[in-house]
Amino acid sequence: MTFGIGAAIVIGYLLGAIPFGLILTRLAGFGDVRKIGSGSIGATNVLRTGNKALAALTLALDLAKGAAAVLIGASWGIEAMLAAAAAVVLGHLFPVWLGFRGGKGVATALGVLIVIAWPVALAGALIWLSMALMFRYSSLASLVAAAAAAAFAGIVVDGERALLIAGIAVVVIAKHHENIRRLLAGTESRISFTKS
Repeated sequence: MTFGIGAAIVIGYLLGAIPFGLILTRLAGFGDVRKIGSGSIGATNVLRTGNKALAALTLALDLAKGAAAVLIGASWGIEAMLAAAAAVVLGHLFPVWLGFRGGKGVATALGVLIVIAWPVALAGALIWLSMALMFRYSSLASLVAAAAAAAFAGIVVDGERALLIAGIAVVVIAKHHENIRRLLAGTESRISFTKS
């Protein structure tokens, strides 16, 4: 392993492990976001506080850390870039300071995709938005968007990037296992776009 790849992995993981949702909700006086809704630290669960601006900021920061990690990794070459992409998503999913229990990785993965395959990112974002507006289940939208992104990547990007995107999609989908059970049981929470 070269220095660049190793550094990209470490930096990517540490960036990914920053729990912006948890930090922002505590700073805003909402307490521990893990104690509400799905218990996740991501933007969808932050939205359940009723503060759309805070959820939007969480989304932006989680997306930004994904993009930043990939851009930093790219300074050491393609392999380091791809390593950073994987590491930042894993950092968000399994942050060491939260007992390896993080978010679902959707926003961070989107940040990665914007840098390494923007057409896939655009397609995934549009699919997520369409599904979310139609059914109002963030988890369902994320599952469909992740699967579609992996399939689309196999057509429009090179083998290494397509394989990485497929791997990220599999991990993101696996992280939604509790949501999948709730969807099947009809007990999954819907997104509200009307709260202030």
